[in-house]
Amino acid sequence: MPSRKSAPDPARGAVPHAGPGAPAGPLAGRPDGPVAVLVVTWNSAAVLPEFLASLPGGMAGLDWHLVVADNASSDGTEELVRSLAPEATVVQTGRNAGYAAGVNAALAAASAREGGLRTALVCNPDVRMGPGCAKVLVDALDAPLPGGTRVGISVPLLYEEGGRTPVHSLRRESRVTRALGEAVLGNRRAGRFPRWSELVTDPAAYGRATVADWATGALMALSRGCLDACGPWDESFFLYSEETEYCLRARDRGFATRLEPAASATHLGGDSQVSPRLWTLLTLNRVRLYGRRHGPVATGAFRMAVLLRETSRAALGRPASRAAARALASPSALRAVPGP
Repeated sequence: MPSRKSAPDPARGAVPHAGPGAPAGPLAGRPDGPVAVLVVTWNSAAVLPEFLASLPGGMAGLDWHLVVADNASSDGTEELVRSLAPEATVVQTGRNAGYAAGVNAALAAASAREGGLRTALVCNPDVRMGPGCAKVLVDALDAPLPGGTRVGISVPLLYEEGGRTPVHSLRRESRVTRALGEAVLGNRRAGRFPRWSELVTDPAAYGRATVADWATGALMALSRGCLDACGPWDESFFLYSEETEYCLRARDRGFATRLEPAASATHLGGDSQVSPRLWTLLTLNRVRLYGRRHGPVATGAFRMAVLLRETSRAALGRPASRAAARALASPSALRAVPGP
């Protein structure tokens, strides 16, 4: 997947690189302005037509504008967007610089439009929103929660392709004990116990409005207050963990991530589950993010727990885990910034 930022013409230009943790001033716009639907694309022509066709129903009841940040696709993605959605703003980032950078490019372009930015809906191009999905998510933003926090990020109930199997999209923050639990018990069994897994598998959590440490970033609504408080997405994560970092940063600033089960969408993704390269990137970024938030001793313990998990999966014949284990065994792999 994905992009970079540099700015002049929001319809064609690239938007300047903000860098990890770079501060951003308040975004331009009115509180009653349109909802910005932000999509990052990279060779997404195969999935875009159905995504675009689902937008009117998914965005029903809202004033909205589509902003597509394209990461130098070579399959005609940009031309397809201009043909099927001529009113959309298209940001050509110029190279495949990462998903977070694409989000930042789209945010900058949306803010630069007349009327500015009210709320952002960050979408993967392989998401299909159910009827009225976005309005449920947008209406849920800024709801007060115990402890003085409020909903800054709302996410829908996600389903796998076919629309029948729900996705366990809610997560707990990484801990050494949770990494060990997943290594020994496996994700789904460990997911029943908050102490032993990041994955939330309790069916009850998906049947009600549930606050989580973070959630899968295939589709999420971001409040204006959360956007202003958090600033740009962290571009040092080329792909994977960028939504984790953003949700945790939002929580640090008093904005919770909450599932809204009345909103639903289908997510066609899943490449990371089968591709050794993508699974390795996901695994390394998970450890890198942990290291950003913890000391070296805790990070070393976490890395070893994740290595144990990948090694055990590799022994069962999983090529993606074999590749991830080899990378985790090399300390230099974590010092490098993963890229394309």
